[in-house]
Amino acid sequence: VQLVESGGGLAQPGGSLRLSCAASGFTVGSAVMSWYRQVPGAERSWVAGITKGVDISNYADSVKGRFTISRDNAENMVYLQMNRLEPEDTAVYFCKAARASSEYWGRGTQVTVSS
Repeated sequence: VQLVESGGGLAQPGGSLRLSCAASGFTVGSAVMSWYRQVPGAERSWVAGITKGVDISNYADSVKGRFTISRDNAENMVYLQMNRLEPEDTAVYFCKAARASSEYWGRGTQVTVSS
């Protein structure tokens, strides 16, 4: 099982980025897929998640209305569309898969929001 995030980078406040999570070794439709983020000195915090099977998504209050999680079963990818970015969104973003009793993490992608 492997998860590889991409799409991070530098964005201006108010801008947008789309993060991608490429999965291998399992199908994203069979797992609960989530995005987390972490800033230095803090614990990793949950950002958004999407259920397996039926695509029901949930979001942290801090990103609700700005971020959208989605899944492409054909491409075996999960995305996080981030709009109206704020400096407080600066963090390393991680993709997580939860299936059966196991959890799998990617290595993360850096997002920096700054003018």
